Amino acid sequence: MSLAKLGACASALALLVATPALAEIKIGASLAVTGPASFLGDPEAKTLEMLVKQLNATGGINGEEVELVLYDDGADPNKARTFATRLIEEDEVVAVIGGSSTGATMAMAPLFTDAEIPFVSLAGAVVIIDPVKEYVFKTPHTDRMACLKIFEDIKKRGMSKIGLISGTGGFGKSMRAQCLDVAGEAGVEIVADETYGPGDADVTPQLTNIANTAGVEAIVNPGFGQGPAVVTRNYAQLGLKMPFYQSHGVASDSFIHLAGDAANGVRLPATPMLIPGKLADDDVQKAAVTSYIADYKATYGEAPSTFGGYAYDAFNMVVNAIKAKGSSEPQAIRDGLEETSGYAGVTGVYTMSATDHLGLDLTAFRMLEIQEGTWVPVE
Repeated sequence: MSLAKLGACASALALLVATPALAEIKIGASLAVTGPASFLGDPEAKTLEMLVKQLNATGGINGEEVELVLYDDGADPNKARTFATRLIEEDEVVAVIGGSSTGATMAMAPLFTDAEIPFVSLAGAVVIIDPVKEYVFKTPHTDRMACLKIFEDIKKRGMSKIGLISGTGGFGKSMRAQCLDVAGEAGVEIVADETYGPGDADVTPQLTNIANTAGVEAIVNPGFGQGPAVVTRNYAQLGLKMPFYQSHGVASDSFIHLAGDAANGVRLPATPMLIPGKLADDDVQKAAVTSYIADYKATYGEAPSTFGGYAYDAFNMVVNAIKAKGSSEPQAIRDGLEETSGYAGVTGVYTMSATDHLGLDLTAFRMLEIQEGTWVPVE
């Protein structure tokens, strides 16, 4: 069944991406395949489907086939929680990948923790893994890291006074809080602080307030979805010239398409997924990035997004954990994930530990600028 048809029965349908009668290792997923966050969940679901088919075609894991049990929660925390219960009680999965959004992730995490099933989130907020939760991991950089990377670049450009304009959704709200929290240690000052709702079609009043605040040298927009594109277009319409930064929450070509020419000059921290042709031959991530993009294009006729890359890394680390431990028992997978060391994925190079269930540092981010509708590294 196509992903489009999946949207018609999102609350009830599971895609079984393997031959159920033969599958022995069941991996679950709950993603925002349809709905307002489908730009996250659709490429994540496609990536998992592709990887499972590839894996089974080459003999599975240690001779065992993998079955992917995939639900579409539409980024609705209530649906996500329902599907989490189903994955645990009915599907009896040994690990779960998912939570396209922070809200869905946080709704599911306590259930998987209680059931002692390893859960690898694909959402951005730092609260997912800080404090560390024994059975919860994640693959995207945190919003806190994004703030630090952006502030680092702002300081390099000789500036220190910042205006924030943040979305009030889960990601925007969380990143705003993190930016406010780390500003002091990063050596910058937040001198203006505005917000906007997910349905706002015009934020020129907020941007005008920021522009009229004495001393503002750069603007930072924590948020994802269509909101940041609205902010970017309004920024251009007002003729503002101060440097403008977005978050990794919009690190995809769809943002450029939504924002149009207004996106030119915008900077944001992202993964090398956006600049495969600009990676050095000795870049440790180049092999994974180019291989994933080529396979995805061959399968779906389009390039994957950085969001699909989060699923790519999550699935591969779960598989690596099973292989390393020689077991698909949930506890063994959890231990194997925590012991991940030097895994060079498309998002970054992961080294996890008992005190770090992300395993990335700021070097996993590449600072990019949009120039003439394309991504250009600036460091």
